[in-house]
Amino acid sequence: MGLQYLTGGGPEEPVREKPKRNVGQAILRGFSCRCPACGEGKIFTGYLTVNPACSVCGEELHHQRADDAPPYFTITIVGHIIVPAMMAVEFAWRPAVWIHMALWLPLTLILSLGFLRPVKGALIGLQWALYMHGFDPEAIEDLPEPDPAASHRSP
Repeated sequence: MGLQYLTGGGPEEPVREKPKRNVGQAILRGFSCRCPACGEGKIFTGYLTVNPACSVCGEELHHQRADDAPPYFTITIVGHIIVPAMMAVEFAWRPAVWIHMALWLPLTLILSLGFLRPVKGALIGLQWALYMHGFDPEAIEDLPEPDPAASHRSP
């Protein structure tokens, strides 16, 4: 049984299901660093800085919550590439330790930096497709909390 995103449900308001978003397409668009909604606009303004909104369709992106997930998944992906390759080279040629260091350290760094941005984009796409965090326009828990100190300030 899949997740259902329902809105409404009050005594006067009927329950209606939110439109389904294509999760795979959103992840692929995010992985290519494009807006998960339209696939045209750019997600990032810098290397990892997320655009506040898509310049093409206007989809708000500022409320994404990728946090520590992109580095975690990047480490997992790079580890699954580097470790088998390193073991294959070791068993086939048994090179000296300095050759391993000269080969695998730069390759690990290059792959990590290369995967980090697309992985973060893919996670933003996943969040958008599943209406997570601020991508659900009707979610109350994602709205910013009112600042209690602001009500006590004088103009």
